[in-house]
Amino acid sequence: MFVATLLTNPAQPNLDPALVESLRNAWGGGDVQWLSPDEAAEFTLLALPDNQWDVWADLQETGVDLVVQPVEGRRKKMLLADMDSTMIQQECIDELAEVAGVGARVKDITARAMNGELDFEGALTERVGLLKGLDEGVIQRVLKERITLMPGGKVLLTTMKANGGYAALVSGGFTAFTSSVAATLGFDENRANTLLVADGKLTGEAGRPILGKQAKVEALEQITDRLGIAEADVIAVGDGANDLGMLKRAGTGVALHAKPSVAAECEVRINHGDLTALLYVQGYARSEFVLS
Repeated sequence: MFVATLLTNPAQPNLDPALVESLRNAWGGGDVQWLSPDEAAEFTLLALPDNQWDVWADLQETGVDLVVQPVEGRRKKMLLADMDSTMIQQECIDELAEVAGVGARVKDITARAMNGELDFEGALTERVGLLKGLDEGVIQRVLKERITLMPGGKVLLTTMKANGGYAALVSGGFTAFTSSVAATLGFDENRANTLLVADGKLTGEAGRPILGKQAKVEALEQITDRLGIAEADVIAVGDGANDLGMLKRAGTGVALHAKPSVAAECEVRINHGDLTALLYVQGYARSEFVLS
């Protein structure tokens, strides 16, 4: 048994009941269940539809995300999340670079690395090198003035944790940012790279080893083993090429507003919804969301 979930941007909900009913009829689905009026709905299916991705592409044009997955086991016990452009709306190294006056150069490297065009470790090393001499205090200033949370993140965390879930933030960014974001959102643990500092200034180097694609997979393996749960019990979310390893290994891997080359390799692609989409995908109705 499968379930098809349709959802939209909660800031501008525009899910047409007629569209949902039309798709349900075309696919011979079960009764429509509305998870949130005008925003998210689902119906069961006996088999995967042959034209799933054609329909997905058509719905993308109308601002609607479509996810089709097995019903069994979709509600997860653990969230494994990337940080940059996933739990926050920015790339932290790009924001530091703007302050340091090397923003354009660093943003170009970041974009190419996240699209899988560059080796992650080499790209990170090059970008960190451009920050050499930046005052350590700039980190807190950037956190306060330039970093904003991705909509829906707090509700995602509080709802999953209220239902017994565990949450881990694993980033190719930096502990100076993940520790703050993790504390704000309620993650149980966080892992990231370390910016080295000497005499109050960034040295232009990151601590070794560099946490990249493989380290995220290792985090998935280590944390699930420690918790005594299966990798199938994990929902992972990310947007860059260095997230693909964990997205493919997790029970549900969500490409959130991801680079096209990344989304193309994932079965669950959210381009219009926010982080609450991860709750709808698991079958939570808005009435089950925990808001604080």
